Amino acid sequence: METRRIGIILNGVTGRMGTNQHLDRSVCAIIREGGIKVNDDLTLMPDPILTGRNNEKLAALAKKYGENTIGKSFPYTTDLQGALDGNFGEYDVFFDSSGTLQRGQFIEMATSAGKAIYCEKPTATSVKEALRIAKLVEESNLKNGVVQDKLWLPGLRKVKQLKEEGFFGKILSVRGDFGYWVFTGMDPERPAQRPSWNYRKEDGGGIMIDMFCHWQYVISNLFGPIKRLVAYGSTDISERRDENQNVYPSNADDSAYAIFELEDGTICQFNSSWCIRVRRDDLLTIEINGTKGSAVAGLREVRIQSDENTPKPVWNPDVEQPIDFYENWSLVPNSIDYDNAFKIQWEEFLRHVAIDAPWNYTLREGARGVQLAELGMRSWKEKKWVEVESI
Repeated sequence: METRRIGIILNGVTGRMGTNQHLDRSVCAIIREGGIKVNDDLTLMPDPILTGRNNEKLAALAKKYGENTIGKSFPYTTDLQGALDGNFGEYDVFFDSSGTLQRGQFIEMATSAGKAIYCEKPTATSVKEALRIAKLVEESNLKNGVVQDKLWLPGLRKVKQLKEEGFFGKILSVRGDFGYWVFTGMDPERPAQRPSWNYRKEDGGGIMIDMFCHWQYVISNLFGPIKRLVAYGSTDISERRDENQNVYPSNADDSAYAIFELEDGTICQFNSSWCIRVRRDDLLTIEINGTKGSAVAGLREVRIQSDENTPKPVWNPDVEQPIDFYENWSLVPNSIDYDNAFKIQWEEFLRHVAIDAPWNYTLREGARGVQLAELGMRSWKEKKWVEVESI
């Protein structure tokens, strides 16, 4: 049995997502489980080095997660170029979860160093830049990928299974509702639970550039290619308080509403907002209605109602509603143990790097997400439907 080391430069993991989902729940979790067992003859073992700008934060993360994972601190450095050049050992993969506006320059550096490249979304704030870095990496024949984690959520995997089994019949419509109330930080007892740059347009913030990248791969992979869209955005809250307790103008869109028409005519509506209080099953719910049945999916659970279990409502506002519309829905059981969605995609990408396993989630796919966000902003500005051209 061969245990093959696979070195990973983890750049920008001092942020919330980088620390929790990528460092702790993905890379460290894989190491703690004994690596990725490819077959009876091969196991892949990640070996990370942490890079970033803040030496103190890096040292604290390296100590905490290293000691909990391998019994000693992970290596770390603020010298990213040195790590790419091999000054601290040989590394195969460069991963970036830094700010969106910095991603292009880091990918250029990793490309010059000949590393396989994996990064968070969005890959850029414009489709021109997203395609530029995708082409740069493609022309260098480097393996590459972008995080598209929601495809591995238990809820969406169950939806995919229902669709493949023909439960829905012909799908007529899809409606997604995403969001929750993000505190403004004005009340010191309730600090904001998202970083302040998310609400500054000049720093790459905005819910459309964030969430439309998700909706592109969710819709395309589960329901089909998007033909055209119409969208509207809004900046609902104009002032927030940042991590240093300074009040700043929040000028990025914090709510967005869109209708996507698919190539087969199916209509998908997605509402996204950081200014909404939740009264639904989960922070994200997706309702799918078909001729044979419907489903409402959350992040983990899915409830279904078949045609034969559908009640027959009669409109009469003068009497109390006799039907409990939450009845006649059944919970889809867990058929397997569902692992962390980010971790599953990490495992697939590392298999792709090490043994050339199949992989579809490239930087070009990431560019398609940026394209959808850019078209959403164009539709909002021009107040009209826009076509989604193939890239």
